[in-house]
Amino acid sequence: MRAVAGPVLSLRHLLILLTAIGLLPLVLLGAWTIHGAGLYLEQEQERMMIGHARALSSAVDAELDATVAALSGIAKSPQLAGGDLRAFHDTASRLSRPDWLGVVLSDAAGRPLFRTMAPYGAPAARVADPASLHQAMEERRPMAGRVARGQGGRPAVPVRIPVTGPDGQPWVLTAVVQPDRFLDVITRQKIPPESVIAVMDGGGALVARSRDQERTVVGAPSASLIALMKSGGPEGVGATTALEGDDVISAYTTSPRYGWVVAVGAPSAGFGVGFFQRFAVYMLGAWVVLSACIALASWLSGRIVRRIESVQAGAAALGSARTVRVAPSRIKEIREMGQALEAAASRRAAQEEERSRLLASLEEALAQARQAGQAKDAFLAMLGHELRNPLSPILTSLDLMDLRNESGSQRERAVMRRQVTHLRRLVDDLLDVSRIASGKLAIETRPLNLAELARHAVAALPGEPIALEAPPEVWVIGDETRLVQVLGNLLSNAARFGSSDTRVTLAALDGEAVLGVSDNGAGMAPELLARVFEPFYQAPQPLARRTGGLGLGLAIVREIAQLHGGRVAAYSDGPGAGSRFEVILPLGAPSAASEPVPLAQTAPGRRILLVDDNEDAAAASALLLRHLGHAVRVAHSAAQARALALVESPEVAILDIGLPDMDGYALAAALRADAGVPAAGAALRLVALTGYGQQDDVARALAAGFDVHLTKPATIEALQDAVAPAGA
Repeated sequence: MRAVAGPVLSLRHLLILLTAIGLLPLVLLGAWTIHGAGLYLEQEQERMMIGHARALSSAVDAELDATVAALSGIAKSPQLAGGDLRAFHDTASRLSRPDWLGVVLSDAAGRPLFRTMAPYGAPAARVADPASLHQAMEERRPMAGRVARGQGGRPAVPVRIPVTGPDGQPWVLTAVVQPDRFLDVITRQKIPPESVIAVMDGGGALVARSRDQERTVVGAPSASLIALMKSGGPEGVGATTALEGDDVISAYTTSPRYGWVVAVGAPSAGFGVGFFQRFAVYMLGAWVVLSACIALASWLSGRIVRRIESVQAGAAALGSARTVRVAPSRIKEIREMGQALEAAASRRAAQEEERSRLLASLEEALAQARQAGQAKDAFLAMLGHELRNPLSPILTSLDLMDLRNESGSQRERAVMRRQVTHLRRLVDDLLDVSRIASGKLAIETRPLNLAELARHAVAALPGEPIALEAPPEVWVIGDETRLVQVLGNLLSNAARFGSSDTRVTLAALDGEAVLGVSDNGAGMAPELLARVFEPFYQAPQPLARRTGGLGLGLAIVREIAQLHGGRVAAYSDGPGAGSRFEVILPLGAPSAASEPVPLAQTAPGRRILLVDDNEDAAAASALLLRHLGHAVRVAHSAAQARALALVESPEVAILDIGLPDMDGYALAAALRADAGVPAAGAALRLVALTGYGQQDDVARALAAGFDVHLTKPATIEALQDAVAPAGA
């Protein structure tokens, strides 16, 4: 039986749950109704607060209008029209209202002409809120300025009106009003002590406040109220925190005439109280009804559970392979379940016997498959070793003949080198496909100019009819060695199938690099196109084919392209019409330009100990190294190598791994121990030269203390780099 995610319920609990689910829509409907009523109540409360704020704002506007009207009456004095400022000073002082600190007359430049707070002709004082003064002068309309403290420390609000001087000059008449006038408006509201009302000027500073007026006047309201006013527009409602730290619901409105703001705050605890009370009563009633229904469902489920227990016992007997007996029941479904259990018990006995036989055969097949896989891996590793061992002396001998520049055998050497290269490629393909099957094929990527790689790959095959069309640069992020292998496999494939006109193209299209190799060779039928990238699959081979193959090259091409995040495709118009292969890779960023590396100086001759049980390979490698100027001594066993090293300690030891008396790993440790030098930082340079070339073999060699791992057959360049001094 498939496992069920989540909790497992008994039948009793399931029936109770079904009862609860049946009542749930009614409960939700009632809760939604109460919630809607609560929202409506809250909206009504918010509308009332907004209305209160608007009424207070109208009262504040009325006070400002009264001040403007008083100023307008003073401005009608004939002394102002006649230019008698001294007499007008006396008139303004006499008509100044008790809640004003004084009257100020300013000229067009904003300079005070007189102040009733000081005798006429007294030196001019600093202008309070020059911004509102200039605005009244420019817009020629009444303005209510910003609250500020004067030189005496008393807070005041400038209320300004534009007037005209005796010669038509634009002047401004200002009444310096004390905030107490607006505090009286708040006091008349008789608000509860837990509520708060604030009047703010156009700049957001507090003019009057129902709490702590002396301390808060000229200051800023709470940060939460400022944030609400910035986000809510001319008026709005929201949760804020008062300056005293109380949580309140605030409603504010902005005067369209003077830009002043009135805010009314009420305790947030009072909002939604009625809703929660009604909801609590409703939930209590719902709980009483639900409890009664649950009690009834529990009684009914108890009777059903007792009938099912007999079926449960029968199921337990079926699971333990015992005789199944189910008590008769008058419930039809339970009776049918009992009959089904008894029938299943008889079938189970027969199936259990068959299952045991199948499990035994399956375990045996799995064991054989594991053994076959291990044997395959061991065989491939040994095959690679045994094939590379004879290739090593052949390639080394060819290198020697090339170094000697023996012109008489140049053509034969070229033939041998092509065949050795082909054989080595077959070995590499065979081992690569093993890595692909086990998921061990890895790449090391870096920014790479694919165009340069293609030019080098084509130049390395001077005898082949290959044409190249590529821009100067096409950058990808890739593994140079593996991409060279891809292009080499495609070119080799074209040559094997009779191409006399092979073309390599490279282009950058839609964020991708498209590398194409086309030929005029044998072509492919549609059924071959569908399977051409499968490992070991080969088309019928023409007799004119130059070389053989294992059917692995294109499978490896596909795997390497996929590891680079790309893909491959094959095209052909049919047999005899040639083929085209495309490798498509994501484009990458070019690498940063680097300084040219100076040419390495020729390394001085070194004392080299060469250990290899293959005498031909040892002799050829020794001749090559001596030709390069090194002093070489040869040993064919570990014991002979240790004896030679004691006579004269070598600078470099090139060791085969598969020696007859001791493997190369143990010999490396023994040579360093005989020299009395620890492995870390040792002066002796150790080079592993072996036919074992798997990734595990490389890692094991480096872990055993080897400085370099070379796979047979090694090129002359690889040998030169391996024996060069560290850092050279």
